[in-house]
Amino acid sequence: MDAAGTTSTTAVTGAGTRWELYRLLGEPIRLRLLALAAAEELAIGELADLLGESQPNVSRHVGPMRKAGLLAERKQGTRVFVFLPEAAQRDPVVADALVAGRALVEADGSLARIHEVLGAREAATRELFGRPRDAAALAQLPSELPAYLTALAPLIAHRALAVDAGTGDGNLLDVLAPVFDRVVAVDREEAQLVRARERVERRGYTNVDLVWGALDDLTVRTAVKRRAGSAGGADVVFASRVLHHAPKPTVAMKALAQLVRPGGHVIVIDYATHEDERLRAEQADVWLGFSPDELTRMAHTAGLVDHAVTSIPLSRNGTGPDKHVAWQVLVARRPQSGAKSSRSRS
Repeated sequence: MDAAGTTSTTAVTGAGTRWELYRLLGEPIRLRLLALAAAEELAIGELADLLGESQPNVSRHVGPMRKAGLLAERKQGTRVFVFLPEAAQRDPVVADALVAGRALVEADGSLARIHEVLGAREAATRELFGRPRDAAALAQLPSELPAYLTALAPLIAHRALAVDAGTGDGNLLDVLAPVFDRVVAVDREEAQLVRARERVERRGYTNVDLVWGALDDLTVRTAVKRRAGSAGGADVVFASRVLHHAPKPTVAMKALAQLVRPGGHVIVIDYATHEDERLRAEQADVWLGFSPDELTRMAHTAGLVDHAVTSIPLSRNGTGPDKHVAWQVLVARRPQSGAKSSRSRS
């Protein structure tokens, strides 16, 4: 069997035993079988239904025809699909047999019924996806999101290393790990890293390093530089809802900037300015959000350029206790050595 799951077949029986082709094709059921397999790749059970025969009887006829190269099989789990191989299509004896077989299946109506058989294949699928969906489930992100991101990863140019600053229980790792070659996830609370490690192990992420420490700790900077190598830092440093917990947000922004390579980007997701004191009491928030100008000034002070602040629609905030607060994202770049500061946008 080849990589595609197709059983390899020999060519149609050679000239020395050409008479065997006539013997094999001397029965009407085999002519019909040949014609149906030429029209569509069909499972043994589907052929049995079209031919009005039992599956064992169809398999009994398929066996010698396959050995002679008249038919080929493709195994899909417990099902076996039968089709006419390309080599057989070029054989003049087979071509004559196909003309006779096609006339038979047109006359008995089995050729016209192939579309019904193909429709039956998707009946279960259509029934499944035709069921009413749970509205609550539609509000959640798909559990297979990491698989989708793995498919998109090759489209991203610079994805050697990402830093998840303040990883918490590792929610963002489900986005970063499938995309980046390496991820350094940092948190200063050991309990959070325990939960993040559980996520990493459950997902099978082998490209994630969990580092305990504050953003400006030497251990953190060393871990990032070790993974970055000659690049000098990460391609992207993410800080998702971290800044409003920082005692000194400007200092935290500088620490983020120090972890990114020249030309790399810092991405900060945090709250816009709000007045909900409950988040201070219930979620230990130090700051009630930031204005776009405040984020821009912090990025500028940290030596970052090309600042851009964008609002995030409330519908994308998930279901947590902060879902009602406006979120925003700051994207800024660390300049190449010797480059001048650029514009900012908000």
